[in-house]
Amino acid sequence: MTAIHYIQNIPFFSIFLAMFGGIVTPLFGNGKTAQKVNLIIVTLIGILSAMLLAYLWQKQESFTFMMGHFPAPWGNELRAGPLEALMALSFCCVMALTLIGGGRFVQNDVLPEKQNLYFVMMYLLFGSMLALIYTNDIFTAYVFLEINTIASCAIIMAKGTGESIVATLHYLIICLLGSGLFLIGISLLYGITGHLLMENIQQAILELVQTGEYAFAFAVVIGMIIIGISIKSAVFPFHFMLVSAHPAATPASSGILSGLVLKSFILLNIKMFYCVFTIDLIRSLKITNVLFLFGLIGMVVGSVCALKERRIKHMLAYSSAAQIGYIYMGLGLGNHEGMVAACFHILAHAVTKAMLFICTGGLMEASQGKDSIHSLRGAGHRNLIAGIGFTIGGLSMIGIPLTAGFVSKLYFATATIYSPQKMVITLLTLAVSMILNAMYFIPSAIAIWSPVDKNANRPKPSKAMQGAIGVFVALNIVLGVYYDPIIDMIEMGIGLLG
Repeated sequence: MTAIHYIQNIPFFSIFLAMFGGIVTPLFGNGKTAQKVNLIIVTLIGILSAMLLAYLWQKQESFTFMMGHFPAPWGNELRAGPLEALMALSFCCVMALTLIGGGRFVQNDVLPEKQNLYFVMMYLLFGSMLALIYTNDIFTAYVFLEINTIASCAIIMAKGTGESIVATLHYLIICLLGSGLFLIGISLLYGITGHLLMENIQQAILELVQTGEYAFAFAVVIGMIIIGISIKSAVFPFHFMLVSAHPAATPASSGILSGLVLKSFILLNIKMFYCVFTIDLIRSLKITNVLFLFGLIGMVVGSVCALKERRIKHMLAYSSAAQIGYIYMGLGLGNHEGMVAACFHILAHAVTKAMLFICTGGLMEASQGKDSIHSLRGAGHRNLIAGIGFTIGGLSMIGIPLTAGFVSKLYFATATIYSPQKMVITLLTLAVSMILNAMYFIPSAIAIWSPVDKNANRPKPSKAMQGAIGVFVALNIVLGVYYDPIIDMIEMGIGLLG
């Protein structure tokens, strides 16, 4: 058996490991043990993902893997290329660092008897995200979309407060709307093409497009599928589910929800663009124009709403909505460069926003649990590492050079050269959004570094939190300085998708 056969098992084994962790976690006696095992499994999956990425980057290829070696329609397939492996590795890093940095908040916010269940949901959530990254079957994608939704709701309401339950119901209703549209769309698509595997559907669509059959039906189906996934990823105007979810959730849940969960849906949308419908068909139906419009509106509306907020978690929630708008603006440009910029921004935002939520938890902990920006005055002095992490994260969201956010915004601006009809409005909106970002992140940073009473209480931050924030800061700067290899991997991965 050659090496490639072993490598091809990594995507399935990664998903299996995550799901297996969810099965065995209830056997552990307490939440701390469950968290340690969770980190071990996530780290192992990260090592496997790094091996897969190194192999695919060296070979410059992608592959599909039939689970059980059963062909369609009985079998199921996974697909892996440089883009999928890079995203899987990045998700592992962010997941591990978020749980390390936010571990103490989980121990404090979640009842001891429910902490095991919390990590069961984390395993299911992580496994579902990996499945969405690797799947080559649209019905499997739907199944894991629903697993993702259930697990996300569970980690939002883990505190068990009235606020968290209301926020969970709000989040669930919006997600079910997206899931319903997606399910109806893939049902109609299966009725037209008779296939569920992405490559087989694409071949059937290309044949039918050439004959002119089902033209209107395809427009409806593609619209339902793309819009359904976009709703679940909190695109404008469905971003309000984040505003109730983030303040009600523990910081670790907020970091993973905003940093990873929403991005897994966007990655599925990208796979739909290239592996199912083809990017040419998406452009011809003007779907990219619709996503472009909603992305631009989301960038501005999210930033304006964040500017008005006086509670820091609400501010970060609206900031996430604006950043999702950036990604959909990049997708809406409809060119290769826009896709590359959008994929890089997925990584940049995942690293930055997860760090911001963990830092916010530390700053609130140093301010008697209060979350108004005014009450956080001087919190950076009381929790130095959280203050530094929040400041660097804010600079990245603004787009200051040497940070990850600057690189993604630079590539968004560069991508407009290849879509000249959208250049002016894109550059103007980028400029306005960056100014708005500065208008709410800079005052927040000034507040946390304001002079404080020397006799104020200074709770000692955990070493785990300090270490996680330190690594997050390093990753952000690495992405902002040594970004060329990452861009090359993304370009290659998108090229192999299409």
